[in-house]
Amino acid sequence: MSDTTGYRANIGVIVPSSNTTVQPECDDLRPYGITNHIGRVTVKTGSIADPAAYRAHVELMRQGIGGAIDQLTTAPIDHLIMGVAIETFQGGYEGAARFRELLEAQAKVRVTFGSEALVAALRKFGARRIAVLTPHQPEGDAIVQTYFEEAGFGVVRLLGLKCAKPTDIARVPRATLAASVQQLNGDDADAIVQVGTALAMAPVATAAELMLGKPVLAINPTSYWHALRMLGHEDRSDRAGRLMREF
Repeated sequence: MSDTTGYRANIGVIVPSSNTTVQPECDDLRPYGITNHIGRVTVKTGSIADPAAYRAHVELMRQGIGGAIDQLTTAPIDHLIMGVAIETFQGGYEGAARFRELLEAQAKVRVTFGSEALVAALRKFGARRIAVLTPHQPEGDAIVQTYFEEAGFGVVRLLGLKCAKPTDIARVPRATLAASVQQLNGDDADAIVQVGTALAMAPVATAAELMLGKPVLAINPTSYWHALRMLGHEDRSDRAGRLMREF
């Protein structure tokens, strides 16, 4: 017997406790008959500006993922989205894939990593050279750049906003995000990619695609697209740019 409300699928989404962006951006794309269910990992909200504090923040998040999976799988769920960013890029292209496989073994469902979703989307568009926007400190930026380079992409530019606290990320104004996209744009970039799941990038990316005439991929809508397609659902939407309209 199927779930009465989520009769097409129940999707679990893991987010940091400080994140106020992933849930609404995923809910904006939720088709009828599919439900989203949030599991939160408790994190501290102090400064992550220095390298030691940043590494401690990432490690705390990583340690809490297993408990969030155990919570969500009691629902039960049909698919799991990792609504965290840097943890899905750690270890490079192959290391992140191994981590995802470990989580799939625990959850007993397939798992979407934002990193892998972005790679899949970029390949759909045939993009090879990318510009990247992050909210991260330099250490996080290096992790992201290494991942994309190991995945086969040339990173022509990367702009890190260096948000000092986890809660600062969701407060970055859309005007700042739009200006950052313009700063990253150039003829040498086939696509622009945003990582950092707390950045409220979805509407900015959709508008920027129209202005720039190239793919602008925000991590949360891209992850949700990936989850739907992995579940076999081909729902289309105008609320997530070209990706959910064309692929």
